[in-house]
Amino acid sequence: MAEARKGPATTNTQSPAHLVERKEVEIPTGWKYKSSKLGPITFPWYASPESQLILVSFVCFLCPGMFNALNGLGGGGQLSKNAYANDASNSALYATFAVVGFFAGTVTNVLGIRIALSFGGLGYCVYVSSYLCYKHTQNFGYIVFAGCLLGCCAGILWSAQGAIIMSYPPEKLKGRFISWFWIIFNMGAVIGSLVELGLNFHNQNNDTVSDGTYVGFLVLTFLGACLSWTLVDAKHVVRRDGSRIILMKHPTWKSEILGLWQTLWSDPYIILLFPMFFASNWFYTYQFQDVNLVRFGTRTRALNNTLYWLAQIFGALVFGFALDFPYVRRTTRAKAAWVVMFVLTFAIWGGGYVFQRKYTRKETKPDNHFVYDWNSKGYIGPMFLYIFYGFYDAAWQTCVYWFMGAISNNSRKLANFAGFYKGIQSAGAAIIWRLDGLGNPPPYMNLFASCWILLAGSLVIALPVMLLKIKDTVPVEEDLKFTDETIEDVIGHEVIYDSPEREKG
Repeated sequence: MAEARKGPATTNTQSPAHLVERKEVEIPTGWKYKSSKLGPITFPWYASPESQLILVSFVCFLCPGMFNALNGLGGGGQLSKNAYANDASNSALYATFAVVGFFAGTVTNVLGIRIALSFGGLGYCVYVSSYLCYKHTQNFGYIVFAGCLLGCCAGILWSAQGAIIMSYPPEKLKGRFISWFWIIFNMGAVIGSLVELGLNFHNQNNDTVSDGTYVGFLVLTFLGACLSWTLVDAKHVVRRDGSRIILMKHPTWKSEILGLWQTLWSDPYIILLFPMFFASNWFYTYQFQDVNLVRFGTRTRALNNTLYWLAQIFGALVFGFALDFPYVRRTTRAKAAWVVMFVLTFAIWGGGYVFQRKYTRKETKPDNHFVYDWNSKGYIGPMFLYIFYGFYDAAWQTCVYWFMGAISNNSRKLANFAGFYKGIQSAGAAIIWRLDGLGNPPPYMNLFASCWILLAGSLVIALPVMLLKIKDTVPVEEDLKFTDETIEDVIGHEVIYDSPEREKG
């Protein structure tokens, strides 16, 4: 057994108080487990959940964050009349993602966090390069290939990310961890949007963005892929209370593929969350292509994009901390979150309906149709609508992650949950990107209505999970049914049970 240092006595935050009582906390020795101080501030050790969360957040800051900044402009920064290339690339991306996403948890569990994240990051570099190439060569094949490749890479990256933010923190901090991730991740899109805004500040026309925008994104996404190698794999992560992440010993491809189906067999109620997964990226196409791209000039699109992602940070902050509010039972918080999301769905998208009634697809076809500049009369209302769209997106994603994290603490199961989430989410995105890119696409109002109906309907379908399946805490035994771990493997030291029936044979 590896040498370990002893810490103060504590209770297990991952299980009910009646289940586990610690005599002593043992933390491994070595540089990975040494805390550092700066004045009165004590920083967590390198292999702690907090440090690993920050690192994976910055990987996503540099990779998916730049992807979001680029796509938030509408058309991937291209001319609105060339948006079909962006539609085709993203349709290919999400169609591939939808398939890979279902097996991404399996791949992540076998390969480990670092390899999964670095592989995922490289796909974003290729994707950005394809837009720079398309701007000068109109190489349609390369931009579609880049979308397919990114679908494979992103599926793996997001599965690894989901496993980290849902399984690394103790139960009482899951909402906060999700919030911290979403804040740092969306700062990538904010900074990327500010770069776009600075490079296109004097561009009042509806033109493509500059080469410098693409080159900057290319460099940043490559740095993100490199940064992923600084993480440690889950087996080395130790919490402050000495507990470890629940893993499966020596996973194989066979055991992981079987585990994928075991997830559905042991937790069939997760199917009730599938419509929420499906709806979670459906509205991006409408917001980016059918609102921001067609109704605003280039520099105003960049401003909208910046405000959209800033609103995401605020939304993640509010919901992340509210979902962890310590003086209210977790079951109550789950129900309250559902009610708030239902009210926001009708309030914000009701405002979107008012705005959508003002224009049709036919009216936005000519190159000289009216687009808002930030100096235009009447811009303030649409600007605030776009801000609320961003806030709503962060609230939705934060709640979905928190709901899944409240069901289990098992990293293997949660990696599969994350894979289902991203796979189904991407299936929806592939469909809507394809619909918007058809030669005769549906009217804007039809696409808007599909967003609103999917969001409201999926909340209704998911309600039984909030009422029946989310508990105040998840017993360790329940999580260990899914692996071949023992409680001693998870806790790392002696366990005392409150009754003979609970004693492990």
